[in-house]
Parts: sequence; C-alpha cells; structure tokens
Amino acid sequence: MIKTIIMIGSVCLAMSLSSWSDGQQAATPFAYPDTGTGRRVAGYVRAFNDPDEGVLRAFLTENLAPAALSQMPVEDRLATLRRIKGDTGALEPVRIRDGGAGALALLARTAKGQWLEMDFAFEPAPPHRLLGVRFGLQDSPPSSDEPETPITEAELVGKLEQLLADRAGKDEFSGVVLLARGATPVFQKAYGLASREYNVPNRLDTRFNVGSINKFITQIATEQLAGKGKLQLDAPIGTYLPDYPNPAAAAKVTVRQLLDMTGGIGDFFGERYAATPKERIRNLSDYLPLFAAEPLRFEPGARREYSNGGYVVLGLIIEKVSGQSYFDYVREHIYGPAGMSDSGHLETDIPAPNVASGYTRLWGGGEHLGEARRNNVYTRPCRGSSAGGGYATAADLLKLMEVLKSGGLAAPERSREVVAGIGIAGGAPGINAMVEVDAGKGYTLVVLSNYDPPTAMDVARTVRGWLGRLAPPDRPAS
Repeated sequence: MIKTIIMIGSVCLAMSLSSWSDGQQAATPFAYPDTGTGRRVAGYVRAFNDPDEGVLRAFLTENLAPAALSQMPVEDRLATLRRIKGDTGALEPVRIRDGGAGALALLARTAKGQWLEMDFAFEPAPPHRLLGVRFGLQDSPPSSDEPETPITEAELVGKLEQLLADRAGKDEFSGVVLLARGATPVFQKAYGLASREYNVPNRLDTRFNVGSINKFITQIATEQLAGKGKLQLDAPIGTYLPDYPNPAAAAKVTVRQLLDMTGGIGDFFGERYAATPKERIRNLSDYLPLFAAEPLRFEPGARREYSNGGYVVLGLIIEKVSGQSYFDYVREHIYGPAGMSDSGHLETDIPAPNVASGYTRLWGGGEHLGEARRNNVYTRPCRGSSAGGGYATAADLLKLMEVLKSGGLAAPERSREVVAGIGIAGGAPGINAMVEVDAGKGYTLVVLSNYDPPTAMDVARTVRGWLGRLAPPDRPAS
C-alpha cells in the first residue's frame, strides 16, 4: 500500500510549488524572505528541528492565531508534529515561494532523503499570525515549469479539463475527478473504462476501490465508540481481544498506538498474503494469520511505522465492543448517516453493479512500463478490511467531508481535522484515491482512479498548485 501522511489538524492551503526561490540552484545560501511571514516560517523550521519539544511548544503558543488555536490546541498539534517528525527527521530548507493571499510554500529535504512540501497560511492582516501548515511527503522534488500568476476559478476549471483530456487521451488517467466549492461541484467528470474487458466506461457514480482512505473511516468509528464509553484509547489490545495471538502485543499495545501507528504491529502484505488464496480473505479474522503472531517490530511508542495490520486489529476491536461486524457498523453508523449510499466493502466473487475494476502494470516485483495493464483481481483480497479496500463514489466522499465539517457523525476530532484542512489517500496496484479539503480556499478535491499510483495523486498535486494561485473573489486574475 502507498504510505501517506494524513494531514491532521493542519490548514490545507494547497499552493503551487513552482517558480521557487532556490538558493542552491543560484549558488547562494538559502535565505528566507525578509518579511514578517518569512521570519515566522524560519522560526517554525528551527523549532521543528530542535530536539527540545519545549521550543516548538513555545513557538506555537506565541505564533498561532487565535482562530487556529480554537480549532486545535497546542498539545494536539504537538502530538501530530511528533508523528510527522518521526517520519521525516530534521528538515533542510531548499526552496521557498510566495503563494499570495497570506501564504508561503516551503520545500525541504528530509533527513531520510525525501522531499516535504510545507504550505504555510497566515492571517491576512497584521500581525499575520500562523493559521496552519499543510505537509505533503514525496520521493522526488516537484517540477518548476509554470508561472505563478493568479488565475480565476473558470481558468482553473479549463486547465483541469485540458489536463485530464490530455492524460486520458494518452491512457495515463482513468477515473473520476470532482472539485467542489463548499458542497457544490464546480467540476466533475469521468474518464476511461471501468471494465476494459467489456468496454464499459467510468461514470460519475462509478464505485472505486479507495484503498487506505478506509483507515479514516476506521478512525471515525473508533472515535464514536470511545465517545460512547465503549472503549478506552489508552487500554491495551488484550482488554478487548483477550485471545489475541501475540501476548506481548495484547499486553502492551494500546488502541491509541494502533490509531497512531506507533504500536509496532507490522503489515499483512508479504509472502503469506501472496500465497493465500484470496477467496479465503473475506472477514477481518481472516487477516490475523498473516501477521498477528509475528514479534513486534519495535517497542510500542518508540517510533511510528505504517501499519495495515494495526488497523485490522482496530477493526476487530470495533467488532468486539459494538457487537456488529465492522462492515455492518460502518454502514449503519457512518455511511448511512452521511448519505453515502454507494459506499461499502464489496466481495469480489459477488456481482455488483457499477464498480470499476483495477488495472495495473505492477506484478512480479516490478513495474512493466509499456506493457498492457492487467486486471488486479489476483492481488486483492476477496473483501477489504478496516485498513483499506472499501469502495466509494466521488460524490459520497464529498458528502463525508461536508458532514464532518458540520460536526456530524459524533466524531469531533475528525471534524476538527476536516474543518482545519485534510488530505487522505490510498493506493495499491490498480488503485489510487485522493481526497483533499482546502480550508483556506473552501474547496474539496476528490480524485479516484483504477490505475496504479500515483495516477490520482499526481492529478491532485497539480490541482493543488492551481488552487494556490487562485485569485480571491474580490481580486481579478492578472
């Protein structure tokens, strides 16, 4: 599965990473802009890199705007930044640009050799305190081949139409893209084929496998049950699953550590998964033999490591405390109340209408560029899990974001994340999905594809850049 950073408690002001100020390319030392916002960005990075967390706490306390603090307090932000720093290590600033409308975008190299996009949003009026930061981790630096002149919404839609027509024409994109201002779509269109075997086109209401976006659904379910007092986030696994196959994990790994991926439980993908007939993987308990008896990969709480297995365990805990199957619980308590009538976990051997098959060039341990794509049916379990593999339409995912914005679903922490701005993604062979809420500009973007990653994420990254150039309604584009 594609590893993603879920943008927790950060303002999702997505902006173009083009026309950068690059000190290295200019053979001069990197320098922050000599402005109030530039100095705040410099202070943020210094505090992030400081081994003393108290320095970052003091910086956030002094520099965050009251509106940002009301959405998410300092200690909650510190917990999120602690996890992100575990993924990145110290940051080396490389490029910076003015995003306009009270925003700066920084590109930094991480201690692990990856690239981190950091989009900073500030109050539009003095003293320009910090509203939030959006993080995006990628393996290669973004291109810098487009000017940063402001554009209108109509121009953005036209550019998006042209981009998708070009990529679909080259068979580089198949899926659905929806861009909404608030709850109202300003662009939505389907491209490519849901079934290459039968020449069935994708439609706006086609259901796509959304991969790890289901982890966000699992987070909502966990928060709901914790709010009802049916589970405690700091209780160990064994409190709810006394027969869990790994006694050490049962005794030491907490529900919160499963959520945060700091528990040390590994993945279910691997040799055992590959050797298991996929029709045997239908219920959450069917996943346990693939990983549960393995030793913990590290001491719980020591670090963060992406964990599909941990989210399967979360799903089993949800089943135990709710008295329902995971699939029934999320249908009754999340999909139903949110109006997500086309979402759910489908079984591959039970015919279902209007579902996109996945097509991949990833097999045999490598990528087969230039070869015909293959149906991904042999890579997928018969039914997905609480870690991923459910299905949804673009319209349903927009409904989910809107319900959470309004405080629905009895998941206040998830609602705060969406109000502040969030990006969630999922991917596997023949599966790629991306949902982004840009809190600063008021847009939600949903990109669903039945091609390999990063098909959807590349489209989302491009749109994110255009949104950053979007002129305010009271200021025409030049």
